[in-house]
Amino acid sequence: MKTPEPIVDTRADTRADIQIEALDPAAVEVQALVAASDAFYDGLYPEESNHLEALDDLNKPNVLFFGCRVDGNLVASGAAKLMNDDGDYAEIKRVFVLDAYRGQGLSAKIMNYLESELQRRGVRLLRLETGVLQPEALGLYRKLGYRERGPFGAYGADPLSVFMEKMIFEEHTSPDRA
Repeated sequence: MKTPEPIVDTRADTRADIQIEALDPAAVEVQALVAASDAFYDGLYPEESNHLEALDDLNKPNVLFFGCRVDGNLVASGAAKLMNDDGDYAEIKRVFVLDAYRGQGLSAKIMNYLESELQRRGVRLLRLETGVLQPEALGLYRKLGYRERGPFGAYGADPLSVFMEKMIFEEHTSPDRA
């Protein structure tokens, strides 16, 4: 899998250097971020309602795993798992931002990057599971065009889970605009 080049947000009103890059789950800083993510979600949901992707699974060939750096510090992550157990789709996993960096649009940047990368790879259907105790995440996903649906793949009904999906399409350039 070819690793995409990091992107840098160069908007004039941005004071921080923001980069999104592929992550290596074996890296110590990545393990620390995943541990912080685990602790956050473990504090919200009981074990049976926690559907976190295991650290070792983030290194599998069907998983894209990206992180967001702010001024060189790894502060956020997001992953997509290419699936075919319930049709062909990618499941969004491990979207997480450290508490001190929340509210800065980093989850949206991670999501937009994942969606662009998946679209480039020909994926058209995205799905995710999130929790009812995360209004900010639910708001972001709705804003990005995700719609609620029932459980998918190996998931069962869970009163603490919200299942969502979104179709993405390749933008076509008319021959007159090329």
